[in-house]
Amino acid sequence: MVSEAKEKILHIFSDFMTSITKFDELVPVGSRLLVGFQQGLDFLQRPPIKKTTSELVERIIEANETKRVLSYFEAGCVNTHDSVQNISKLHTCQLGLYDHLSKAKCILNELKCLVEDAQQTVAESIPHLKDEDSGDESDPKATNSGMGDAESSDIQKLDVADYAVLIGIIYSMLKQDYTMQERIVASLNLKSSSSELESYCLMWSLRPFMDDEILHKAWRFIT
Repeated sequence: MVSEAKEKILHIFSDFMTSITKFDELVPVGSRLLVGFQQGLDFLQRPPIKKTTSELVERIIEANETKRVLSYFEAGCVNTHDSVQNISKLHTCQLGLYDHLSKAKCILNELKCLVEDAQQTVAESIPHLKDEDSGDESDPKATNSGMGDAESSDIQKLDVADYAVLIGIIYSMLKQDYTMQERIVASLNLKSSSSELESYCLMWSLRPFMDDEILHKAWRFIT
């Protein structure tokens, strides 16, 4: 039963890391959408150019004082078509980010099920490990032949538990990463400042809750 538990936990761990890859693939997609939202909002929040900005601007207006140029400056040097395009871009990016969260949440739910499967596997393996230890103690040969078998059982027990613990740790990191993304998307609006959005983009790409060292260790177990 111990070997069966080890085989089962390895299968769970493999499925878990595959789902981690799926989540990781979504992150840069969401990052691009967030940057797109930032760029669109930066355009809409751009301060208008005034005639009194500088002598150079005034000279350009005087040299090209057509009805079209005057109308353009009266509108704050904002092209109506560009404004419409950027408003549409904001809407598209925001919808894309909500879709990203929906897909990420589905993966997170899959991971949660795998965490529960791993915990159940550990719980089921413990009684069998105790039975094997008891069997060894009642067997004179086992007692006289040394602690090799008992130590082997302990190692197997730790192996199964270690995988479950590693799965739990990575799931916790990913859940925090998702929560951060969820809060960022929920806070987006037309009043978001450029510096605020820049911080969001940086945090999204850096993924501060993810420990690369732990993830690299986990992938070594797969390979």
